[in-house]
Amino acid sequence: MEQPAVSSLTLTTARAEIGPLRQKLREWGQQYYEADQPTVPDDVYDQQYRRLVEIEERFPELVSPDSPTQQVGGAAASEFTKVQHRIPLLSLGDVFSVDELHGFIERLQQAYPADQEFNCELKIDGLSISLRYEAGRLVQGSTRGNGLIGEDITANIMTIPSIPHQLTRPIDIEVRGECYMGKAAFLKLNERRETEGQPTFANPRNAAAGSLRQLDPQVTASRHLSTFMYNVADYHDVKATTQSELLAELQELGFAINPDYQVASQLATIDAYIAKNQQRRDELAYGIDGIVIKTNSLALQTEIGHTVKVPKWAIAFKFPPEEAHVKLEAIEWTIGRTGVVTPTATFAPVQLAGTQVARASLHNADYLRSKDLRLGDTVVIYKAGDIIPSVDRYLPDQRPQTARPAEIPTTCPSCGAKLVHLDDEVALRCINPKCPAQLSEQVTHFASRNAMDIAGLGPKIVAQLFAHHLIDDVASLYQLQFDQLVQLDKMGEKSAQNLLQALANSRTNSLERVLFGLGIRHVGSKAAQLLAARFETMTQLQQATKDELEAVPTIGGIIADSLVTYFADPNSQTLLAELTAAGLTMTYRGPKTNHNTFFDGKRVVLTGKLTQLTRPQATAWITAHGGSVTSSVSAKTDLVIAGEAAGSKRQQAEQLQIPIWDEVRFQQKMQATDD
Repeated sequence: MEQPAVSSLTLTTARAEIGPLRQKLREWGQQYYEADQPTVPDDVYDQQYRRLVEIEERFPELVSPDSPTQQVGGAAASEFTKVQHRIPLLSLGDVFSVDELHGFIERLQQAYPADQEFNCELKIDGLSISLRYEAGRLVQGSTRGNGLIGEDITANIMTIPSIPHQLTRPIDIEVRGECYMGKAAFLKLNERRETEGQPTFANPRNAAAGSLRQLDPQVTASRHLSTFMYNVADYHDVKATTQSELLAELQELGFAINPDYQVASQLATIDAYIAKNQQRRDELAYGIDGIVIKTNSLALQTEIGHTVKVPKWAIAFKFPPEEAHVKLEAIEWTIGRTGVVTPTATFAPVQLAGTQVARASLHNADYLRSKDLRLGDTVVIYKAGDIIPSVDRYLPDQRPQTARPAEIPTTCPSCGAKLVHLDDEVALRCINPKCPAQLSEQVTHFASRNAMDIAGLGPKIVAQLFAHHLIDDVASLYQLQFDQLVQLDKMGEKSAQNLLQALANSRTNSLERVLFGLGIRHVGSKAAQLLAARFETMTQLQQATKDELEAVPTIGGIIADSLVTYFADPNSQTLLAELTAAGLTMTYRGPKTNHNTFFDGKRVVLTGKLTQLTRPQATAWITAHGGSVTSSVSAKTDLVIAGEAAGSKRQQAEQLQIPIWDEVRFQQKMQATDD
């Protein structure tokens, strides 16, 4: 239903509307800023936020301190140490039309009549961060949070290549900017999450935010984040006198800056800058959602000042969303290499954000149901993060009577096996280990170095083996003959002999390698080692209950459910029987785990430099005595072992009141345990 114009509201009707409107914006904001999973497009949020601003401007007596218009960003997550910003980290005001932008600039020029210059910059679609340096050395990184209190993400910040750990000058400075995920990295991350049955990120901004707020810095490092820095907390820290000079100085200090900025003094120049970059946004390697215009003089910025939420000397011009309306003609279901079955909408080709598209993602079956999409509907499509064509919604007033719900498949489109919907994921999945659509990738994984380590069995050889119908699953690898192998392209006699020897050697691998090689959902190499050490044989592992599996340190309900589901499948049971018959070792050959020790079931974090032990030695000893070593400190951590120069992890442990041992005490406990 169309909302009445704000100008037509009375105080009574405004008061009735403003409460639910604020609550809706708070919920959307929490999903966007804190959960990093927005539930509405940016333009829908912006429209409703602007309506709230207009209502509060018309009825100032309704303004309250807890209104979304009086707050910046979201709350700091409880998993991270809170950081109080010495100088608030503000957000930007928005305008959505050239007329609004001109009005903002003209008001500034009238209030401050001296000749003004403006610096025009690209508005990067990312997450605001603050970096603090002492004597030129990086000592802390934090998120914006609510503008006053953010989250300490120093360990994660340290993994981003574009952030210098040491500046070119030994100065004390707090630098602010944007952390973002490039389009290529965003695509790869979503592809990986989709094949793993995890929810995909809506856009690069939320992907960057989710990556930067990981409890494990190694996860952050794997996400390939980048940064552009553009401001400092205090202008006394720098030599520059203008915003454009500040960007150049930040670059000299070692920071990555966005080079596509331009100084302008005329409205026509600003308009041309906006038009040029709006047209080329699809060509950029990163996402932008608008243009930022700032008063160029730093002294004048200080004089103009700010409100409780935004600087009054800058404004963000937001690009309008680019959408297309198409008729949903069909839905195709395809299966990925890990068994995830994905729906894709098909329609007549249309131009969207610079390219012609005829297909758009529907993500998963739950998404299709929640959107109530039907064949024959007119649907709105857009490019998520200006990259992935996606279906947003249908238009109710254009739904024909002939529109019909799409059928959700119950069997795999490749092999016909029954599909499962695991509790921990949104995707439908085929768990048949002999599904043709998955087999090639499964065999390649089975042969990989961290699994069975079958040298010479790479993707190209695997593809040939399937093409020549020499194998149909991982078990049939062990039936290969010399005469069959030498017929393959670029497979000489020596290569064939080497591959057969590698297969023979792999039969003696310990149980954890076999378990990891099976590619069971969620079971990585570390989990496989822990499970193999605890249950010792494949038979005992197959017979373990969910509760018994969850009793293994770090093996939670998600991994336990996945294992129970896999071992209950008849196809999996057949494959394991075939591998056993092929002579593979189904017992654990590694060091036995001693469960009757202080460390049994404990989560331990190692930090700082150990002088008497290497980190791998300490990790192996703790694991062999029933504990698990994790990379980050949280409320679930039982013990921190701190070596020399222990940093933020020790501080986090002190704040959480987690026991901290030095290396001497750890070694004394090791000796007492082994005696």
